[in-house]
Amino acid sequence: MSFIICYITVSDEKEALKIVNHLVEKRIVACGNIFPIKSAFWWKGEIKNTDEFVTIVKTKEENWEKVKEEVKKIHSYDVPCIMKIKVEANEDYEKWLNGEVGK
Repeated sequence: MSFIICYITVSDEKEALKIVNHLVEKRIVACGNIFPIKSAFWWKGEIKNTDEFVTIVKTKEENWEKVKEEVKKIHSYDVPCIMKIKVEANEDYEKWLNGEVGK
């Protein structure tokens, strides 16, 4: 089975928790982590420097489209960052993840 982590940036911790909890509750992802970050990016012709939060959620690759769809529904940004990275994990963790997603 193929697994992914999804990297999602958000405006603040409250939004990060809202998105992670939404995805976990729907059993689209097994779990998520939340970290504060500093970001620099181009937006509407100028460089912006902001405080943001990043969420890293763990799921099966087959849930990638569902993750994007659900995040876009509730994300506050016009152009949210939703990226996937293919991963491998230890066997016990993969069994746990498999058991928690899609129940």
